[in-house]
Amino acid sequence: MLKSRLIGGIVVREGRAVQSIGFQRYLPIGDPAITAEFLNRWGIDEILLMDISATTRGSGPDLDLVRAVARRSFVPVTVAGGIRTVDDVRAVIGAGCDKIALNTAGLADPTLIRRVADRFGVQCVVASIDIAGSAREGYWVYSRNTDTTGLDPFAVATRFVVEGAGELLVTSVERDGSKRGYDTELLQRMAEKVAVPLIAMGGAGHPAHFSEVLAIPGVTAAAAANFFQFTEHSVLITKGFLKRQGIPLRDDTYADYSGCSFDTDGRLAKKLDRDLTRLIYEFYPDEVI
Repeated sequence: MLKSRLIGGIVVREGRAVQSIGFQRYLPIGDPAITAEFLNRWGIDEILLMDISATTRGSGPDLDLVRAVARRSFVPVTVAGGIRTVDDVRAVIGAGCDKIALNTAGLADPTLIRRVADRFGVQCVVASIDIAGSAREGYWVYSRNTDTTGLDPFAVATRFVVEGAGELLVTSVERDGSKRGYDTELLQRMAEKVAVPLIAMGGAGHPAHFSEVLAIPGVTAAAAANFFQFTEHSVLITKGFLKRQGIPLRDDTYADYSGCSFDTDGRLAKKLDRDLTRLIYEFYPDEVI
């Protein structure tokens, strides 16, 4: 059975990792490489490095940033931001990333995804679509430069897949930083339109939000940035919660919270004193990564 993935997003603005809220407000977090190191230690399955300043500057991908994050990462790294040509893709792969995500450049040049897929394989290409709106108001493709492109996101997604995208990253602008959960209706509709795996992003605020979205057929991964970066062990706690729901996940560490209880906020419930005493005498072998 294909196991679901948890992806840690690192949003970078002017060289610093930031918290994004609705694609409008950005609060500083710190060094992107240190953020990547923490995500690795906490059991993340993949890292999504998104340099939102690179496209605005038009200067191409920040290869020093990619190298710094890749050196701290023992999981696959996907890079987004500033990639406009096949040569850019070659450069970021050479800097240490495993996959690239195309958004603005894919919209501007319909042939770019095909050329990258032909050169590096479809498994290397993630097509990224930022989507604004709601089921009631309708959905449209969002651009950080113009707010709206007037494009139908489902038609764009279909075209990206035909061109050779191996995965589709679907980000809800309305849910970004909201902690209200993923836009499951949007993702259900998208899954009906395309046959490639979907990565959901935007809105995670509770482990239950991950179980809701990963239950949608076609959604094979859930990505989150803010949720994973402000609570220590949040990745492992989320995995423990999801395993209790019967969702198959990757396990690369001895730490396992699946036998624990959780409070209404999705945090670990306090253990009884007798259980804490028993844990003192349990033996855990050293982990080798």
